[in-house]
Amino acid sequence: MSDLIQAHGDLRSAEMDWLHLLVGDWQVISDLAFADLVLWLPTRDDDFVAVAHCRPSTGATVHYEDVVGRRAPEGQVAALGQALTGGVIRRSREPRWNGSYAIREEAIPVVRDGKAIAVIARETNLGASRTPSRLEINYVEAADDLCSMIATGEYPSMNSATGRLRGAPRVGDGLVRLNGEGEVLYASPNALSCFHRLGVLGNLVGHSLAEVVTGLIDEAELVDESLPLVVMGRAAWRTDIESRGVSLSLRAIPLTEKGARMGAVLLCRDVSELRRREQELVTKDATIREIHHRVKNNLQTVAALLRLQARRTTSDDARLALEEAMRRVATIATVHEALSQTIDEVVDFDEVFGRTLRLAADVASGEQSVRTVREGSFGPVPATEATALAVVLTELVANAVEHGLAETGGTVRILAERDGTRLVVRVIDDGVGMGPLGSPSGTGLGMQIVRTLVAGELRGTIEWHHADGGGTEVRIVARLAPLRISVQDGGDGADEGRAAPPSVVLPGKMDEALEVE
Repeated sequence: MSDLIQAHGDLRSAEMDWLHLLVGDWQVISDLAFADLVLWLPTRDDDFVAVAHCRPSTGATVHYEDVVGRRAPEGQVAALGQALTGGVIRRSREPRWNGSYAIREEAIPVVRDGKAIAVIARETNLGASRTPSRLEINYVEAADDLCSMIATGEYPSMNSATGRLRGAPRVGDGLVRLNGEGEVLYASPNALSCFHRLGVLGNLVGHSLAEVVTGLIDEAELVDESLPLVVMGRAAWRTDIESRGVSLSLRAIPLTEKGARMGAVLLCRDVSELRRREQELVTKDATIREIHHRVKNNLQTVAALLRLQARRTTSDDARLALEEAMRRVATIATVHEALSQTIDEVVDFDEVFGRTLRLAADVASGEQSVRTVREGSFGPVPATEATALAVVLTELVANAVEHGLAETGGTVRILAERDGTRLVVRVIDDGVGMGPLGSPSGTGLGMQIVRTLVAGELRGTIEWHHADGGGTEVRIVARLAPLRISVQDGGDGADEGRAAPPSVVLPGKMDEALEVE
């Protein structure tokens, strides 16, 4: 839409924002009017081009094909021009016949700060013409009021709720029309059903909706501060009301005439099941975070016990083995600590590895001075692979320090390159370098862990090379799983793509793959 406006029109940024705000909220008008809405923008060559189109969900559409980007038909240009220059709504006297059915047309100027900047064509399919019901009459009357507000620059409201409103009601979910005093003029059957579930008995017409709702609220229940303004139709906002285990979502659209409030349209929807499912997800998320927190605490306790045992051990080989085990357990604990602080099963690996890198170098370096440098970004990593990646990298860093820099000290560089699900990591040291046989034999426990996790959990490869200028370079290419961060939809409520909780122990069948004496 912005591209079309910039290509064909001469609107200021504030006027473009006004059109975006209108299009973002005009589905309500289309549904109330049972009509297609087409936003026509005046062009530099005195023509009109369609920049947005909305079809009704309550009736038959007029345009089965997309009209966005097209020029206005010759027979429609005159009415659009009159509405634009006159600043008033133009209604066609006779329906237009398109060969299959009749179409009733209106041209509504879109006014901002007293200036008409575009025109909305309201086109109603009369192919299924019949005697309108009371519900349809109230729908159309509400649509007429909103269209009149567009023509006077009073709609959309700059104070209306924006963003993705989870569970936001639609026209078909339930509609209530209020007068200027907040009394109910009409309530659709679906709206009556919604309020009956809350505990309202009898008809709503003629009653003050605010008084009715007040009688349903328990004194012990928390109430949204915006609720009184919404139920009286004074604020263009959305709120929820809960009573007796039923949750009702309410959205108010104030109706004004020359700045004076004349009533409101209230949309309502029963979202009890949606809120229940949300609460279940919140409870599940809290449980998963608590599990990660407890696992982290237990692993830190194990690491502390290994550290104590290493200090009391007289054998150098046994002390070294215990220190390596302590480092591995502490690495896994760091991953679980990160998982306990997020609702998604995704780890910010740059933060996690930053904490484990220094630990691995300090434990392995002994008395020598070793510097670690990290370049590039790992990005977010799925929890199911974060533990494996953290263990692999700490093992490689510790191996570089122990075997390459044990006598002279030096620098270990970790370079990360991320491209979607492909992650390339290089661990480079400036130590003594590899022996004549090239890559390690893999008989040690550390190398067995690295090879097993890279090939299994990370679905990747690992290679050893001589580094330029001396030292060793280890290159890992990993294929990570696609990120599956939980995303809330805009209405019906299921969280999509929630990843499974990660393993508490080392991922995969580690015990089967490693030959530990």
